[in-house]
Amino acid sequence: MSTAAVTDKRGGSLSGARLPKWSPWAIAAGSVAVAVGIGIGAGLDSEVQWGLIAAILFVLGTYGIAARVEGRRQAKDRVATSLVWVAFLLAVVPLVSLVWTTVSRGVKVLDVYFLTHSMGIVADTEAGGGIYHALIGSLEQVGLATLMGAPIGVLTAVYLVEYGRGRLARSVTFFVDVMTGIPSIVAGLFILSLMLILELEPFGFAGSLALAILMMPVVVRSTEEMLKLVPNELREASLALGVPKWRTILKVVLPTAIGGITTGVMLAIARIAGETAPVLLLVFGNPFINNNPFEGAQASLPLYIYQQYAAGGDPAYDRAWAASLTLIAFVMILNLVARGIARWKTPR
Repeated sequence: MSTAAVTDKRGGSLSGARLPKWSPWAIAAGSVAVAVGIGIGAGLDSEVQWGLIAAILFVLGTYGIAARVEGRRQAKDRVATSLVWVAFLLAVVPLVSLVWTTVSRGVKVLDVYFLTHSMGIVADTEAGGGIYHALIGSLEQVGLATLMGAPIGVLTAVYLVEYGRGRLARSVTFFVDVMTGIPSIVAGLFILSLMLILELEPFGFAGSLALAILMMPVVVRSTEEMLKLVPNELREASLALGVPKWRTILKVVLPTAIGGITTGVMLAIARIAGETAPVLLLVFGNPFINNNPFEGAQASLPLYIYQQYAAGGDPAYDRAWAASLTLIAFVMILNLVARGIARWKTPR
């Protein structure tokens, strides 16, 4: 044990016992060892159960040892820190497991051939084929949805923060809150009803319309919060120089918040990129390459994953995992690009 000393006003010293810095690691190692022993002795086969037992022993052990050495007050502080670490691990472990499973199973067929060929005449139960048609469909559908949803969402947020007053602003805020929670299938059914009225066949742009509906409330909410973080002093300084309000928003407010706005747009894109229900209703899927989103059925990565997994068989499962890995990589690249743009455009 180490000793911490504090000098009081009268020149004396108050000393108290302190646990060494490596004590949390030692307690964690001991908790894991005891949990493994309990799991083996009790015949528990699940590693998740072992982990939960270890987490409980870690928190209890931290409190017991700290209370004995440092006192109850410091023990409570250490328990709070331990709970934060346990919660962090409980959130990270499933994510790491998901990524590891996707990568380990997706790399089996993920190669240049897989990325540059479509299913074409290849049956779902046969080996071969690729995701080129689905990749093109996803890029076009998500791209068109972003071109529609992002500007409308940003402009709506600008209105609510900079101009919104009275009943109209409250109504817009209410409907944005409602749209944030609507299921994706509802947006798909709305566009489908319009297609049935107009007697239209499934096509890629119909899926983009539904995705844009899902994207707009996310962009509005994230952009609104970023604009509220811009200091009012910047607005007042610009207006004091005689700059019009619209120009202040364009040249001062938006550039200041561009990093957060870009991140919000990327989060919205990441959400709609994995939607399957609207695409299943409106785009319908197509094993052949269709580069025109305004005519004919089209594929997309989420729909391709669903169809391959539903087909069954090892070749289809391998293609589904490889497409899932491609979708994760696609979202990751978008986030990296967004961070680069945010750093480039953020005022120094």
